[in-house]
Amino acid sequence: MMLSNEEKKTLIGKNWRLEDVPEVPFLIEVGGFHAATAKYFSDHAAELGWNVDFHKQREGVYDYGMPNIKPNQGINIIASAFGCEYKVNDEADPWVTPLIRDDNVQDVHTLKLPDPKTNPVLEKAWERVDYLQSHSDLPLRLVNVPSPLVTASLIWEYTSFITATLLHPLEVHVLMEKVTEATIAYLREQLARIRNLHTMGHEMWHIPREVGVRISDDTAAIMSPKLYREFGVKYNSMISRAMGGIVVHSCGSVKNVVEPMMEIEGLRGLDFTIPQTDWETVRKAAAGKTALCLRHYSWDHGPDEKVDLAAYSKKLVDFFGRKGLFIQTSTSTAQEARELGASLHRVLSR
Repeated sequence: MMLSNEEKKTLIGKNWRLEDVPEVPFLIEVGGFHAATAKYFSDHAAELGWNVDFHKQREGVYDYGMPNIKPNQGINIIASAFGCEYKVNDEADPWVTPLIRDDNVQDVHTLKLPDPKTNPVLEKAWERVDYLQSHSDLPLRLVNVPSPLVTASLIWEYTSFITATLLHPLEVHVLMEKVTEATIAYLREQLARIRNLHTMGHEMWHIPREVGVRISDDTAAIMSPKLYREFGVKYNSMISRAMGGIVVHSCGSVKNVVEPMMEIEGLRGLDFTIPQTDWETVRKAAAGKTALCLRHYSWDHGPDEKVDLAAYSKKLVDFFGRKGLFIQTSTSTAQEARELGASLHRVLSR
């Protein structure tokens, strides 16, 4: 029997609170990665159409997903608001040109914070939110939420930024302070504008307001524990205090930063691409202590891998335990998603 949206929200809420639930909540997305490409970035109607079609494909799929809309504007939105030139393309989120490099490090001191109400880049995002709310009754996700580290590594040329954490820590902190302040203002403006909120993040999982905000922190995977404590934990904790909690996502191998991530103030969950990282490190540091959103989309296993997604999901439960566990996967077609949903229901329920 299919669960109602209210039943899903109740069970998901319990899982975020690490309470016992009869089934490990799981999501099955259909199709490939949907980016803010040229086809969708400026065309609000096309973006709405994609979202409606996506959820139409998922009809009849047993999982814990609910129809909603992603007002996708790319993970570089705050960097663009600071003045990084952006270029839409046909492959991925808009590319941005960094403002800071090795030869102008001192320019971080003169960077001005974007006004969340009047900045042209953010105004474009608010236009999208207004359009989606006026043309659909579906609830909205947040517009993309990059972590302070991600935004800083876009404003400051990536390789130079990483070395600057060692060579120019004062200037990096100046930038991180500004980026964090801008991120909090950006989030508060969204929450004031979105009337029907599906989740406190830009991905599909329902995250209730009381859990806090989900951020994408992909830069974390290449940092040492010491550097992540200095430049990740500190500023993520500031976001968490402002938003009443935080869920941190990172792709890549997070083996070096899982323990420091657990030190983030108000941490409510960790969200990892689990085929890319060390299971034992994650279990030792986090399992049963905070919610774990473990993603294994079909392509995360590699293009040549033939993986039984239901069996792999069962292995995750057996290894990490059921407490606070969320599983997110994907299939190429709707029919495959319906079949996988039935299989996951069998192996993930008690």
